[in-house]
Amino acid sequence: MKLLSWNIQRGRGLRDTCSIARVVADLRHMADFDVLCLQEVSSGYTDLPGADGGNQFMQLARLLHGYTPLAGVATDTQGEGDARLLFGNMIFSRFPVVQVLRHALPWPADAAVMSMQRGAIEATLDTARGLLRVSTAHLEYFSLVQRAAQVERLRELHRDACLHAAATRPGDSDNGPFCAVPRAMPALLTGDFNFLPGSAEYLRLQDPYEDGVPAMRDAWRVRHPALTHAPTVCLHDERTVPFTSDFIFASADLAPRVRELRVMPGNFGPDHQPLLIELD
Repeated sequence: MKLLSWNIQRGRGLRDTCSIARVVADLRHMADFDVLCLQEVSSGYTDLPGADGGNQFMQLARLLHGYTPLAGVATDTQGEGDARLLFGNMIFSRFPVVQVLRHALPWPADAAVMSMQRGAIEATLDTARGLLRVSTAHLEYFSLVQRAAQVERLRELHRDACLHAAATRPGDSDNGPFCAVPRAMPALLTGDFNFLPGSAEYLRLQDPYEDGVPAMRDAWRVRHPALTHAPTVCLHDERTVPFTSDFIFASADLAPRVRELRVMPGNFGPDHQPLLIELD
């Protein structure tokens, strides 16, 4: 199984032009992926050069044939007239999608910096090796207070999902809303976390649990324990020292299946590089 994760920055490319068609073409050249996780998908915004305000959630869904598109809108505000300004994440899956959950992440007040509502989208996929829970998130950049709260919420969400997976719960036998939809214990968490390797938030996300829930592990460390993290941001910007803020975390029960994790090296335009993980 191959999964790609990428902060596409509203389709931003070289010379700051925006094109979802180019993003999809780049993705298809990178890998024959089974699952795709995207951050910074938008609709209605024209603040980047070349951005026409189009609905990128719909554009991506139309172009990625053969995948189930799942949108996780985090920011939804008033645009001109009846238009909405939308911003968030997406997951695309070739596997059947058993359940989708959309989580608004904490946004405590921090008047010192600008910030926005952030979110995570979670999908339980029915793969050949069993159920797999895939989530993608985009955490706050400017506010440490908000980012730390969001890390705590991601830990809570993982714990709750694992406890659901471990317990048989009653439910209707039909397809009503009380149907006992199964949850998955094995999990991947991808995204742009806006923290650095070794930071307090990075370490906190991977802290063990007290109730037997498998902890999250940085898949880079699982696959490359002796290597410094390959940078994922500003690789092609001579004005900035490259750094790492994009990660894929695997639950400890899934970590032995991590065959490969690498940062895709091409100059695609956005500040962020895509990550590719392969599971046995």
